[in-house]
Amino acid sequence: MLLLTKAVFAIMIGFLSSVVLGFVLVPILKKMRVGQKISIFVGEAHRKKEGTPTMGGLIFIVPTVLATLGLVLTDKITYTSNLGIVLLVFIGYTLIGFLDDFLSIKKGNNEGLTVYQKLFMQVLIAIGFFYIYMRSGGQTAWVVGTLHIDLEMGWLYGLAILFVLVGASNAVNLTDGLDGLAGGLCAIAFVAYALISLSVGFEDIGLFSLILVGSLFGFLVYNTNPAKIFMGDTGSLALGAAMGAIAILTHRELTLLVVAFIFVIETLSVILQTFWMIVFKKKIFLMTPLHHHFEKLGWDERDIVKMFWVAGLILAMAGIVFGVWV
Repeated sequence: MLLLTKAVFAIMIGFLSSVVLGFVLVPILKKMRVGQKISIFVGEAHRKKEGTPTMGGLIFIVPTVLATLGLVLTDKITYTSNLGIVLLVFIGYTLIGFLDDFLSIKKGNNEGLTVYQKLFMQVLIAIGFFYIYMRSGGQTAWVVGTLHIDLEMGWLYGLAILFVLVGASNAVNLTDGLDGLAGGLCAIAFVAYALISLSVGFEDIGLFSLILVGSLFGFLVYNTNPAKIFMGDTGSLALGAAMGAIAILTHRELTLLVVAFIFVIETLSVILQTFWMIVFKKKIFLMTPLHHHFEKLGWDERDIVKMFWVAGLILAMAGIVFGVWV
């Protein structure tokens, strides 16, 4: 009963604080003209969104970090090295995304940090992750009991951490293309990882995830169609990296492929389209990431988001079952 109370409180404090912050922050960003620049390759419906405030990830990032620290200080959440790593990754990728968004706004286009600059910063955070993880006695074996996998990776586990963090963060970033799409899918995914974490003994990570879920629900108040604010790279990079970090720390890396399969498909659609264009000089999809393909087919944006949310919910339920029993 105590854990249930903590879980409900975590969601509520995240939700209420993000709604309040959004109410204050959206008008401020509008006044500062911190507007999103829309790609020339998307349709007219998206062109109308140009100027919508970005960096909205702050609406769920700031409340999540402050609420987590507040609950740690009041002994409602036990601080562990795992929780410290999640916060490090979450804040670190927030700073990368914030800098990317800031430079994009300053330049007046969609070109912020270069690919190599982003990768360099992501590698530094991954190294920090691996260092703290090893100092705290983290295991470097990939274990999946139901599949009888127990593979000792040693220092190669550091490369696995880098791959998961970079892959997950960029996958969410690619998916963030329709109002409420990435925010809703991430809320669903973090509910799944919260339940998995609480079920297998990672209460600190589970409660962090629930605070983030509540904060994302609050963010969606302002981000669903028609969006009053976009999360920007500030939010998308942080969400994907936190999801990847939680998958690693709970030793549910394979579960991430199930829970986040929509993000995987979105990323694969871009990779496959690029490969096909280079090799065969033809397109497979009308436009990528995949959600834009459905737009080109004439689907309404809200219908696409609903479809992806439903698919994400089904996958999350499957991921919970798989994650608890692996």
